[in-house]
Amino acid sequence: MNALATDQLPVVVVGAGPVGLAAAARLVERGIEALVLEAGPSAGTAVREWAHVRLFSPWSEITDPAAEKLLAPSGWTRPDGSAYPTGGDWAEQYLQPLADILDDKVRYGVTVVGVARAGRDRIVDSGRDEQPFTVHVATADGREERISARAVIDASGTWSTPGPLGADGLPALGEKSAADRISYRVPDLGDPAVRARYAGRRTAVVGSGASAFTALALLADLAADEPGTYAVWILRRGITGSTFGGGEADQLPARGALGLRAKAAVEAGRAGTVTGFRTQAVERDGDRLVLVDEDGRRLDPVDEVIALTGLRPDLTFLSEIRLGLDDRLQAPTALAPLIDPNVHSCGTVYPHGVLELSHPERGVYLAGMKSYGRAPTFLALTGYEQVRSITAAIAGDREAAERVELTLPETGVCGGAGLFDEPDAAQNGESGGCCAAPAAPQTGIGAPAPSGGC
Repeated sequence: MNALATDQLPVVVVGAGPVGLAAAARLVERGIEALVLEAGPSAGTAVREWAHVRLFSPWSEITDPAAEKLLAPSGWTRPDGSAYPTGGDWAEQYLQPLADILDDKVRYGVTVVGVARAGRDRIVDSGRDEQPFTVHVATADGREERISARAVIDASGTWSTPGPLGADGLPALGEKSAADRISYRVPDLGDPAVRARYAGRRTAVVGSGASAFTALALLADLAADEPGTYAVWILRRGITGSTFGGGEADQLPARGALGLRAKAAVEAGRAGTVTGFRTQAVERDGDRLVLVDEDGRRLDPVDEVIALTGLRPDLTFLSEIRLGLDDRLQAPTALAPLIDPNVHSCGTVYPHGVLELSHPERGVYLAGMKSYGRAPTFLALTGYEQVRSITAAIAGDREAAERVELTLPETGVCGGAGLFDEPDAAQNGESGGCCAAPAAPQTGIGAPAPSGGC
């Protein structure tokens, strides 16, 4: 296929979440055909799974300007810019209306199972760049299709692949067999069945980010109403001045307040802490679970475990594409040093766009939370700026693509490995700050969920 014919093909966007729909709006703005493929039955399928969680960011920071322009003729108006929506609000009041405006440019029940160059596996060089992309999909009714595309923007996020309980990045021994007692999401205690699961029970919360703060705060509230409810917060490091985030110094006030709520839960005795614990195994003790660390230390039995140990990208369907990824974060190689939670501070984030998001395979981009790989520092505004730059590049407007402006808020310290695991380093501020919680959203005043952030 010649270049002119390839340019007539659509740009395929994977995922109808906030960033994927923003990418489609930007493509429409530039007169480029877009096709959004969403595995779920509606827009923001992943967001709807944490519908009970309130975002850290207000409405003014979670809508894309191009999307707003597309919505305006329908009579849509952005909700109060200073209000903090829940995930459910975001999906119903913004994402679904935007998808509805895009109409047949969004297809639901379509799972991308592979992306490649037409007629070329990843080994072949000859004529590679002249070939369109082929996007292989499976539909909800079991059919298989192959879609040709001029470019691919993968905004599928990381929600579907939460990190395991095991401290080495792999499932702990016994973790899979104990799956009936382990959750990898912030619980929705407004659901009677979920509430009954944790009420009057002892729950281990594993993780050090905003999602863990949220779970601790929710379980502490439950303990006030349901005697016998108790949370055990398990951390891989020690407790320092930065453990509970930025507090009042956080420029996302709702996120700072969440850390203070978690701290209050510990101080009030509604949650305990276990530090320096790196889970290696999960053992059964009757109907309860016992966590065992790498040194053989065994914790008292618990009824439930909530593992909030981060998220990671699913790269399996991109195996025939030549990606340039950092070997630690699984983020684009030029972007990784800017977002590394071992050393990164929001005040030092260099504005980034298509230059940092490009790969050896021209015309394919990871955007949104997926572009950050395993880094827990993503904001919705970051994703909107990414796709503005990417779509400008696809349109051939290099000046606009490289004109990137991005200002991120200062905050508390990110979780992670490296220096952050050393208490002295953390106290000395050597680990830097983070741009967003591992899961930007939150409950109550504004507490986070293990999703991709805002």
